[in-house]
Amino acid sequence: MSDTRTEIDSLGLIEVPTNALYGAQTARAVANFPISGLRTSPFLIRALAMIKRAAAEANQELGLITREQGSAIVQAAQEVIDGQHHDQFVVDMFQAGAGVSLHMNTNEVIANRANRILDAPLGSYAKVHPNDHVNYGQSTNDVFPTAMRLATLLALEGLYPVLHDLAGSFTSKAEEFKDVLKSGRTHMQDATPITLGQEFAAYAVAIRKATGFIKGATKAAKELGLGGSAVGTGLNTHPSYRQKAIANLSRISGLDLKSAEDLRYAMQSNACMAEVSGALRTLALEVIRISNDLRLLSSGPNTGFNEIHLPSLQPGSSIMPGKVNPVLAELAAMVGFQVIGNDAATALAVQAGQLELNVMMPTMAHNTLQSITILMNTLRELDLHCIRGLTANRERCSFYAESTIALATALNPYIGYAKAAALVKESVASGRTIVELARERKLLSEEQIAEILDPKNMAEPHARKS
Repeated sequence: MSDTRTEIDSLGLIEVPTNALYGAQTARAVANFPISGLRTSPFLIRALAMIKRAAAEANQELGLITREQGSAIVQAAQEVIDGQHHDQFVVDMFQAGAGVSLHMNTNEVIANRANRILDAPLGSYAKVHPNDHVNYGQSTNDVFPTAMRLATLLALEGLYPVLHDLAGSFTSKAEEFKDVLKSGRTHMQDATPITLGQEFAAYAVAIRKATGFIKGATKAAKELGLGGSAVGTGLNTHPSYRQKAIANLSRISGLDLKSAEDLRYAMQSNACMAEVSGALRTLALEVIRISNDLRLLSSGPNTGFNEIHLPSLQPGSSIMPGKVNPVLAELAAMVGFQVIGNDAATALAVQAGQLELNVMMPTMAHNTLQSITILMNTLRELDLHCIRGLTANRERCSFYAESTIALATALNPYIGYAKAAALVKESVASGRTIVELARERKLLSEEQIAEILDPKNMAEPHARKS
């Protein structure tokens, strides 16, 4: 038995693996684009299959394809939605412009699977044709932008719970560390006291704010150009197809989708992808910042800050015995860098459209979906195996809270800035604390020292005054 079957497309004959669900155009794309080895995101595959199912249901209802064809296409598409046949999506993510190759990969897989459901041989397209039936009333130019937006929305549904849990873990640590006094730091120098809990509470706010930015950015991504066909005019579509297909897609995906107010705009512009990618970039920036803090706070143990202890996950050196590194915080930073790079590539792709179409969509889709995936996986691990298990070095924090020269700030209203600055200089030169010097010089009474120079009162001044 031959390992290949012969198919024909508009360019002529080509050999396709015998049992492949894909066909001639996919085989050509595989030969043309041996670029990266990167395959299509499962979210994008599912989104494309959802569109094919939604379109088939609409076309069947409108009498544009037969009930037999429609039922077989719907069944085949649903199998892909459910995770089957993903190994048949073999086109490299770096491919022909607009995603034509991946779109035809989808049409061929669903057509061949539908033919098998109807007991027709692979590659015959006798009963269901990839262009004439699976792709009826559609074009890559309206399908791929729709799929890219839908895939992004589907992928984000997995990121939101991770962000919610991470923010919750920071909040839990804020409560656990609410009485752990330490020195604040600005410009990487001593600053007035703060609690470790206050620092972690701010991290929780940062993650929640970033989540809100992402959710706000998705509004435009829910406006779809499906039904626009080749250039947004709806050529070769039934007048009722557009609304029926998008209503079906909303039901199938479980998302609140709507038709774009102008289908030409939905093809020309992919600004919504820049908006989502930019919001992911903002999350990445916050993640990098927080991971840097975690690395600083846990630095040491003997020659760094050593204010917190991160869980020990693996040996940290091939030569230095006993060394343990903040591996998940390091990972989070590196993933953040990648997300920023992905956003730069997405931004360049978004601005690169011409006239009725932006053909640079495959790179937008790949970079945005990769950003979501790696952020989701990284932040889940950071939460479960780092944040939830970290502990405070209360003794070290207390030492810093009592030793910071910024305690002198509380003396400004009593002795003035200049005298307080002189006291700081002496503290640095002598190694003696601000409290010791204030007591020695009798700048304040013991009662005032206990109240004014108490780090706890300085960390929560309004609580003291009330």
